[in-house]
Amino acid sequence: MKKELKTEIERIAYNCRKATLLIEKKQIIELNPREKMELKLHLAGCYICRVYEQQSILINTMVRSLFNSPVNEVKLDEEFKKRLQKMIENKISGRR
Repeated sequence: MKKELKTEIERIAYNCRKATLLIEKKQIIELNPREKMELKLHLAGCYICRVYEQQSILINTMVRSLFNSPVNEVKLDEEFKKRLQKMIENKISGRR
């Protein structure tokens, strides 16, 4: 049973929730024609969701570039590795 949205604020909030879902979905897979139309119509009148879309695209681009960066760029400090190894050995042996 669908909940009936009574107030204008409830309708707007519902539409924004749906729009943000479609914005995220669009970055993973292609939207179907109905979803594309719904999102386009919503974005035409909702400045907040347009800003959200820009921010979401930027964040996803940055995260993808971070995970696609060459492995040899991310290195742990040798001293940190030694301290970490010592902590692991102490935990395994029951020492603190």
